[in-house]
Amino acid sequence: MKKIFIRSVNPSVSHQAFNIGMLLFRIAVCLEMIFVHGVKKLGIGAAEAEKVPNPLHLPEVFNYAFAVSANVFFPFLVLIGLCTRLATLPTLAVTLTGYFILHWNDAALVKDTPFIYSLIFLLILVMGPGKYSLDNYFFKKLVK
Repeated sequence: MKKIFIRSVNPSVSHQAFNIGMLLFRIAVCLEMIFVHGVKKLGIGAAEAEKVPNPLHLPEVFNYAFAVSANVFFPFLVLIGLCTRLATLPTLAVTLTGYFILHWNDAALVKDTPFIYSLIFLLILVMGPGKYSLDNYFFKKLVK
C-alpha cells in the first residue's frame, strides 16, 4: 500500500510513461480539433460550411485556407508526429487570434475553447511529440 501511495504522488514520470502519454495526448487533442472544428469549416456533416471569421482583414481566400489548414492539415501532422513543433505554430496562430482578438470581450464560457487549445498546443510545442512520432523515427535515421 505504501508503494502505491508513493508512486501516485511521485512527481517524476518515467520516460516510457511520458512518451505514451504524449502519444495519447496528441491523438486525442488532434482528433478533437479535426472533427469538431476543422470538418465543419469544410462543410462536412453540416448543411453548409461554417463561416470563418476574418478579424485581421486578410484576403478571404487566404484566411479561409489558413484557418482550414490550421484546423485539419496541421493537427494531422501533429497527430502523426511529423514536423510536430512547426505544425503547432499555425494552429497556435488561429487559437491565439481567436482568444486575444475575436473573443477577448466575450464571456469566459465563449473564450475558454481557444484558450484551452492554445495551452494544449503550447505544451506540445514546448515538450515535443515524444518517442512515438515520425519526428523521432526520422531523427534517428538522420543521426545514424
